[in-house]
Amino acid sequence: NHALAVLSQDFPTSTAELCRTLSGIEIMDVELVCGGGGEAQATQRLRRALNNQGWHKRNVVIRKIVDGRERASVTHEIDHVCRTDQGSVALEIEWNNKDPFFDRDLENFQRLHAEGVISVGVIVTRGSSLQDHLRQIVLNCALDHGVVSYDELRIFGVRPTARQRAIVEKDQRSSPTFAEAWSKRFVNDKFGTATTHWSKLQERMARGVGNPCPLLLVGIPASVIKRARE
Repeated sequence: NHALAVLSQDFPTSTAELCRTLSGIEIMDVELVCGGGGEAQATQRLRRALNNQGWHKRNVVIRKIVDGRERASVTHEIDHVCRTDQGSVALEIEWNNKDPFFDRDLENFQRLHAEGVISVGVIVTRGSSLQDHLRQIVLNCALDHGVVSYDELRIFGVRPTARQRAIVEKDQRSSPTFAEAWSKRFVNDKFGTATTHWSKLQERMARGVGNPCPLLLVGIPASVIKRARE
C-alpha cells in the first residue's frame, strides 16, 4: 500500500534510522540455544537501539463519546513509535511469538491508521532464510561445543523435558548422532511452524490482514547469525 513512497517522502530521517539499526543486527548462534525465560537477547538489543533513536513505546487510547458520555474505550499498545511533524511510524518486533500475534499487530495497525494515529506500520520477524537454516545453525552450534549427550547441554542452560528426551531417544535410532537428533527436536519445539516467522506473515498478507495501512515487513536473514567459535 505504497509504504515505500510514504517512508521515503514523509519519513526519510526515520527510515534512515531504522535502516542503520537493522543493518547492525548480529546474533550469536548460542543465543538461539541458551535457555531461560523472557525476551531473546537479540530482541532486547534491537529494542534498546530503537529506543536510543527515539522509537519509544506508546499507548493509544481511542474513546467513543456519544452525547457527551463515553460508550467505549480501547487501548492499543505499540512497542515502538517514531513521532515526527509529518506523522508517526509504528513498529512491532515478533521474533518468536505464537503466530496469532501477527493478527493482533496488523489489526492494531489497521485501526490506528484508520484513526489517523499512524502513517505506516512496520513488523520485524525471522526471515525465510533464517527459518530454513535454523536446524543447521543449531546443529553447528552443538557440534562446535562438543554436544554428544544431555550433559553437555547444561552449558546452554537447556533442560529437556521428559517428553523431549523420549522423542530425541526415538529419533536417535534414525539419526547418526545425538546432536542431530537433539537439534531437530529443539528447533521444532522452539522455532516451529506455528511461531512468528516470514511465511506466517505472508499468509496474513495474502488474506489482506491490516489493509489498507501501508506496511513495511522485515525478515531477519540467516546471514546475521555468527558462530561463537569463529
